[in-house]
Amino acid sequence: MRRTALAALAAAALAGAGLLAPGTAAGAPARHGYEPVLNPADFVHSITNPYFPLPVGRTLIYRGVRDGVTQTDSVHVTSQTRVLEGITAVVVSDVATHNGKLLEKTTDYYAQDKHGNVWYLGERTAAFSGGHVDHSGSWLAGVLDGEPGIVMKANPQIPDAYRQEFLAGQAEDTAWIVNRGGSIKLPVKVVRNVVTSLEFTVLEPNVIDKKIYAPGLGIVKEQSVQGPLEVATLVSVHG
Repeated sequence: MRRTALAALAAAALAGAGLLAPGTAAGAPARHGYEPVLNPADFVHSITNPYFPLPVGRTLIYRGVRDGVTQTDSVHVTSQTRVLEGITAVVVSDVATHNGKLLEKTTDYYAQDKHGNVWYLGERTAAFSGGHVDHSGSWLAGVLDGEPGIVMKANPQIPDAYRQEFLAGQAEDTAWIVNRGGSIKLPVKVVRNVVTSLEFTVLEPNVIDKKIYAPGLGIVKEQSVQGPLEVATLVSVHG
């Protein structure tokens, strides 16, 4: 009963995430009702949002469990960039392995506006299993009606809700800020003043994930609160 109520509450709170994000201008209505219009001149070169910083050269290592097996994720902020819808995005590589075996390789694209909001401009993903490669979930802003979303606001507040990405049927993640403050003990250190969000997608209506963000680090822990067991914890930071 609690799990069902949580799913319903998350879905209701995130229903408003289809609206334009604050600070964007309204363009021609999209068929899906979500059409943020971004001005490339409103973006900066570096991503310095305290809850989602991406300094070039940084590598974050996460360990946890996904799909019933242990997993290690190496997230590396490259020096590469890519222009999407006129906006220069930072290229981030995310490689997931199990006992040295490649499970998934993803390239993500992020950019920060002058207000400090970090936007998600797309991803190229490849999941490897049984000799097959699955690219589902891949999307790019401006391609096949893909739309950018916010991955972290400049000043996240309860109960902010927003789209993180949008490509109908492929990428429809949304986030809801549910808590500010508190601390969490990590293998690397104790972090304080964290921000907690719930994430939900209509493509997986029975799954809800919780993410915890720490100042100066970004995501420090992710875990499922409904659906199959998934957990990932930050265990080391370099750069």
